[in-house]
Amino acid sequence: MPNRRFADGEVVMGRWPGSVLYYEVQVTSYDDASHIYTVKYKDGTELALKESDIKSQSSFKHRKSHSSSSSPSRRSSSRSHSRSPGRPAKSRRRSSSQSREHKDDKKKIIQETNLALLVLVLFKLSENNTRRYNGEPDSTERNDTSRIILEQKSKPDLETERVVEQYSLHSRKEEKKKEIYSEKKIFEPTKTIEKASSKTKELEFGGRLGTLTLIVFLPATVLFLLLMCKQDDPSLMNFPPPLPALESLWETKMFGIFLLWFFLQALFYLLPIGKVVEGLPLSSGRKLQYRINGFYAFVLTAAVIGTLLYFKFELHYLYDHFVQFAVAAAAFSMGLSIYLYIRSLRVHEEDLAPGGNSGYFVYDFFTGHELNPRIGSFDLKYFCELRPGLIGWVVINLVMLLAEMKIHNLSVPSLPMILVNSFQLLYVVDALWNEEAVLTTMDITRDGFGFMLAFGDLVWVPFVYSLQAFYLVGHPTAISWPVAAAITILNCIGYYIFRSANSQKNSFRRNPADPKLAHLKVIPTATGKGLLVTGWWGFVRHPNYLGDIIMALAWSLPCGFNHILPYFYVIYFICLLVHREARDEHHCKQRYGLAWERYCQRVPYRIFPYIY
Repeated sequence: MPNRRFADGEVVMGRWPGSVLYYEVQVTSYDDASHIYTVKYKDGTELALKESDIKSQSSFKHRKSHSSSSSPSRRSSSRSHSRSPGRPAKSRRRSSSQSREHKDDKKKIIQETNLALLVLVLFKLSENNTRRYNGEPDSTERNDTSRIILEQKSKPDLETERVVEQYSLHSRKEEKKKEIYSEKKIFEPTKTIEKASSKTKELEFGGRLGTLTLIVFLPATVLFLLLMCKQDDPSLMNFPPPLPALESLWETKMFGIFLLWFFLQALFYLLPIGKVVEGLPLSSGRKLQYRINGFYAFVLTAAVIGTLLYFKFELHYLYDHFVQFAVAAAAFSMGLSIYLYIRSLRVHEEDLAPGGNSGYFVYDFFTGHELNPRIGSFDLKYFCELRPGLIGWVVINLVMLLAEMKIHNLSVPSLPMILVNSFQLLYVVDALWNEEAVLTTMDITRDGFGFMLAFGDLVWVPFVYSLQAFYLVGHPTAISWPVAAAITILNCIGYYIFRSANSQKNSFRRNPADPKLAHLKVIPTATGKGLLVTGWWGFVRHPNYLGDIIMALAWSLPCGFNHILPYFYVIYFICLLVHREARDEHHCKQRYGLAWERYCQRVPYRIFPYIY
């Protein structure tokens, strides 16, 4: 079955974005991955259109010929010409009467068409005044509208018919029936084509070999980092660290503690507290519901930890068995990944992740085969995204703080440890407070839930992100108050950029017509969405990544400069964000086409202004 309906060079009817009008266009190219056509209008304008916005000329001509053949004038005219000149006067009077009726009907149609055009003009003008997020000046918008109307009048046989269908003064029930019937006839082939081309064609992370390597490399990296931190001299000259006996890496007690932690967070997730919101529309059009109670779970967790401290539980026990705890978490994440892949084999195709449906076991296992795996209303991916790992990160930092005080006989934690705990606590609390914003991220909307996210959420985040605190326990560092103040200012700058950029993006995605965003300019796209070109997103293309990197540097500076190990997080974070930025660029180019190229010309820098 073909993967596309329209060939390059084919002349078709393309819908003008944001309107109901169709114009004659020529197909210039087609993107197999995004199913987006690039078309060229008669005036030279090139736009990227979805397949649903393109129709064949025959569908318009069929309606036109059908309408013409059924008009009273054509029928009476054909009958009058078929009769002999000597027909009775009564018949001639009937014919002339029908002709007058036809003229009246024709005038009525023209009046309805003119009224429809007037309604369209008023609608466009009111839309320009109330929805300023399209980013173009009012004068330009009015000129565009006038040009569309003039072109519409110059094509009465084809496009006026389309306008009359959309703004008819006849009964809406009849119009609805006609629309349903015509849409079924036109779009049924398209649905079949989309199903046939739903396989993931472009493989990331080095394809099958790359993902197989990462499945082994990521756990090994976590193990080596923790073993390096345990050494008296964690310099590169002592790499690799000596490996302990394999049997010493596994402790059933630590695995039980991890299970207890995981299911405690699951219990907090299921509590009927917090509001319930809808996520972004899926490819099928439906929206999933999510309960927003991550911050409440954090408060309840803090209460549990406080109770344990009150009853003299020795939480620093986790520090002494930290490597075994990480191994237990890795084993759990692997088991969860296997379960996720097995259950994904039974789900409907529309529930599969667009980036994890390649047909290759290793690749789909790593990237995630199912998009939103759920057990009833319990969303596994959404739960793991913020709860066990992110809240666990803060708890591990607290454990390291207590271990430092016990090992070094301190009455209060060291200043570097306080800075690291405070900065990362702010980051986690911010994420939980703005939990709803996670629903618009690529992790939720596009990536499946497989080994990559399961291991990342449950192992990489809590055990690698806490590396600075773990390092400071065995390698204390002293810093002055002025240096601490400078590091704090740096972290605040990074946090401000990160939070304000993300808030701007999330508000725009949720409600582009928000009056608070009226000052922002946007490049319209063929998908109906806009690209911000002012504010933080007009400064660099990924300002949130810039804020992330600045904060990551501030988290590492309290550890000093004796070893590079605490800065592994900064190096990793830069590599991660550059990779994510490349993924974002690729997907946005596929999705938005020429509009994305215009955006890149308007905003040339990706993450670092004037550098990259």
